[in-house]
Amino acid sequence: MTPRLDLIGIVTDDLTASLAFYRRLGLDIPEGVEDQPHVEAVLPGGLRIAWDTAETVRSFRPEWTPARGGQRLGLAFLCDGPADVDQRYAELTRAGYVGEKEPWDAVWGQRYAIVQDPDGNGVDLFAPLG
Repeated sequence: MTPRLDLIGIVTDDLTASLAFYRRLGLDIPEGVEDQPHVEAVLPGGLRIAWDTAETVRSFRPEWTPARGGQRLGLAFLCDGPADVDQRYAELTRAGYVGEKEPWDAVWGQRYAIVQDPDGNGVDLFAPLG
């Protein structure tokens, strides 16, 4: 059997804040799991996304430390259209999340914006321009 991508993992310092952020982006994350060390949600198509607290990761990798100086994983959310990119960016930044790059019309033909999740990971919002 050929390996297939099955799970995207996010390590977080604040599970409650991270889950709230991704719920705002429409992920169907079970309620009442904020006190768990590991949380999973199944995305459309069967791919899973999971969150682990830093403490959980350190329980089996005591030497683990978070990456410094940038991120190596990107998450991008397709929005319903250019106006939806603007609306979601505004909603998230009004809620206190850090806007990394305000919405713009990218040269590759998409409305694009970047907002940071509670752990500083850049999360892209995009939609085709035309």
